[in-house]
Amino acid sequence: MPADTYLRPGIFTTRVFNPVVAFLARRLGLSMKGAHVLSVQGRKTGEWHSTPVNLLSIAGQRYLVAPRGETQWVRNIRVSREARLTLGRRTETVHVVEVPDREKAPILRAYLREWAWEVNHPSTQS
Repeated sequence: MPADTYLRPGIFTTRVFNPVVAFLARRLGLSMKGAHVLSVQGRKTGEWHSTPVNLLSIAGQRYLVAPRGETQWVRNIRVSREARLTLGRRTETVHVVEVPDREKAPILRAYLREWAWEVNHPSTQS
């Protein structure tokens, strides 16, 4: 998959699953396997946009993974280099550094071990 590819989520994901996960994480402080609400400032408008994400922890290091490719939040975070992660009443500002391509494979494998059932695109099906 080229770096600029984006796999659009299905209607169930956008209309049901993501809103439910975001509500649980933001309003109730309940995280489904590491889910948080990621807020990133728009690179063109400056407005804040939010989406639920799954944080991956490996050896004490946290990673944000965009399993559907180069999403808008990825494009925005590449410009701003910072975002907000919210879980319940707790919001933290995080500064991000993109992982070099040569280091991504083990991170992506770990992410898919945890969440292939959720991202559910053809390349993750066995």
